[in-house]
Amino acid sequence: EPPDTPKDFSCHTQDMKRVTCTWREGETYLYGRNAPQYTLSKTSSPKVALCKAICSSEQCSCSWDIGQQQIWNVTVTVENPLGKKNATDVFDVNHRMYPTAPFQVWEDCTDTEITLHWNYENNEIELFCQTEVVRPDGKVELHNSSAARSKRVTVRGLQPHTAYTARVRCAAASHFWRWSEWSQALTARTKEGTPSGKLDIWREITPVLGGRNVTLFWKQTPGFQANGKIISYEVTWEKIEDGFKPESISFSAVYNSTRIFLDNHSYRISIMAKNSVHFSLPSVLIISRATDNKILFCSFLGTEELKEGQVNGTDDGIFISWEPRSIYDSYIIDWCNFPRLQPCDLQWKRFGPNISSAVISSAAFVPGVRYKFCVYGSVANRASLLEKKIGYLRELPPHVDPIVRKVDLTYNSVTLSWDSYLTNESETGFVRGYNVYVSPIQGNCNLKGSKKYILSDESELCKYTIENPEEKRYTVKHLMPNTKYKIAVKAFTGGGETPIVYFRYIDTPYNSNILYFVFLVVILPTLVAAICHWKMKWVKESCCPVIPSPNESKVLSFKEFKIDSEKVLKINDCLPDVLAVESDAESQKL
Repeated sequence: EPPDTPKDFSCHTQDMKRVTCTWREGETYLYGRNAPQYTLSKTSSPKVALCKAICSSEQCSCSWDIGQQQIWNVTVTVENPLGKKNATDVFDVNHRMYPTAPFQVWEDCTDTEITLHWNYENNEIELFCQTEVVRPDGKVELHNSSAARSKRVTVRGLQPHTAYTARVRCAAASHFWRWSEWSQALTARTKEGTPSGKLDIWREITPVLGGRNVTLFWKQTPGFQANGKIISYEVTWEKIEDGFKPESISFSAVYNSTRIFLDNHSYRISIMAKNSVHFSLPSVLIISRATDNKILFCSFLGTEELKEGQVNGTDDGIFISWEPRSIYDSYIIDWCNFPRLQPCDLQWKRFGPNISSAVISSAAFVPGVRYKFCVYGSVANRASLLEKKIGYLRELPPHVDPIVRKVDLTYNSVTLSWDSYLTNESETGFVRGYNVYVSPIQGNCNLKGSKKYILSDESELCKYTIENPEEKRYTVKHLMPNTKYKIAVKAFTGGGETPIVYFRYIDTPYNSNILYFVFLVVILPTLVAAICHWKMKWVKESCCPVIPSPNESKVLSFKEFKIDSEKVLKINDCLPDVLAVESDAESQKL
């Protein structure tokens, strides 16, 4: 292809002695003796070359001495066997100053300032320079030198004991055209300064004989600036009432806690951080008298006036809320990252007076572990216990099943009684209730009032749910007599329940009411009939006696005295029990 017009053709000087022109070459797909040939000349004298072009990586340049001429009109011509193109640039050398990059950059530092110094090659040219400062957070700041020919700039408002990266570039002061290249980057660190802000401090109080063991904790918060390397921490405590001489102890920077013994009086405790310059401002805690112990520490052992409220886990942590009180200027929540270990790695977090809820998160939180949170209100550095909470990041099913201690059977029901389920710290969730599962050994379950539950092997159970965790007894009704059943009792939490592995088997007895009915309706009449058949004569004599005839009486067995066909009894032959005289007409007749 024929050549393209040279692109980005431009000329400049770096020392007011020599001019350099640059441009980009295009692709012609011709090589060797047919490759493009470049010629740079005055526009007025195209046949006289000013310099020999040098090209590499599509970038070409050509340089020549300026001499006394200030205004230049130059043309670059590119030619190959298929064509020719050119480009022209007209310029004043004074307006095309492109300085070399500054060198020998060094710094002077205080705790909040950095002064950069540098040199450049041509001190006869009036330049002004610009400094780029990169802060640790990546923020970039530009600072211009205050005067031309100045070889220094001071950057103020920096953080003590902090590393910054800086570099410098310069341009012509009278006719700005282009910045020079940046100097090599310099890393400078400000000197140490007095620590700013206060440490965040907290305490754990344990009553002992004669006083209290107070474990003090401290940490650096985002608002605290060490402004250097912390070399020690100073802990001081003094009685408030008696004004005794303060006691103090210093700890190496590797420590973040200590334990001290206090008697039953009120104490003022302060902790300061120290670097090579000075101490930070003191952080203060007031420990009240031992008579106020119930509002000082959070004990989850035994019974206290404050009950434990349950809290729930979220995707981000454990959500905690509390009732705000207007008298407090801040709130503190403390907890243990590892509640099953000793020490438990006590943590705490502070909140402003207008906050009444928070999500507590920690990389140490794991599902199935019960965490305990204590909410304190603080006023004038004196903290009081307000509420206690327990909760899980996520509940898991219970470890073990309830132990069924008693089974009471009737022909159509079974009553199950189980032990109280342990709700100690090792539990993996809050027990919300119980599920009772029942099924006959043969066939499916369709008991009234139950829900259908399908096992993994597709067998069917009847399920009864008890949503009261305090309930320890349940009666399953509507069973069939003389039938074998399998039963199971499972506790469930917010994380569900474990799969059913073991069943208990029961056999319902016969229905005694049916037997009694059969006895009354069938067996008893049959028995009576059999007895009656066996003792027919006796029954007949007892139930239907024959009316005796006087003529057959033994009393009248004598043969004398007969009147017609009737026998006659002589009165003298009998000894009557009672003798009565009849006066009626028949008696008279007799």
